[in-house]
Amino acid sequence: MSARSSRRRRGFTLIEVLLVLAILVILGGTVAFYFAGMQKRGFEDSAKTQLGEFEKQLSLYHLDVGTFPQSSQGLEALRRPPADLDNPQKWRGPYAAKDIPLDPWGKPYQYEAGGDGSYRIWSLGADGQDNTEDDVAVIGS
Repeated sequence: MSARSSRRRRGFTLIEVLLVLAILVILGGTVAFYFAGMQKRGFEDSAKTQLGEFEKQLSLYHLDVGTFPQSSQGLEALRRPPADLDNPQKWRGPYAAKDIPLDPWGKPYQYEAGGDGSYRIWSLGADGQDNTEDDVAVIGS
């Protein structure tokens, strides 16, 4: 009889195994939630960094050309002289060393020139929708 009881003690009961699995699922969910938040912040920081680079490039463009690119010209004016530029000799670019990248969510950055000599550059954010709270934007003048 003592041999039988010692054999039963060596294994785990179904309740013990389920309890351990439940704890592992809870820990895994907590870790996944934490890392998802870190990825979101990382993407936002990356977008802000890229927007800051665009601001520098647009400042150089503005120094040479005298205006910011028109909305129709977009950020591509930093790479190639716009066909409808008033004075093409003023364009001394390219102002961006590489092609204009997509935002961290894989979508193109948006650019809009203001009528008052300002501009707005923004990323649509994770949801890909304009004018929502996850948009990342800069306004320059």
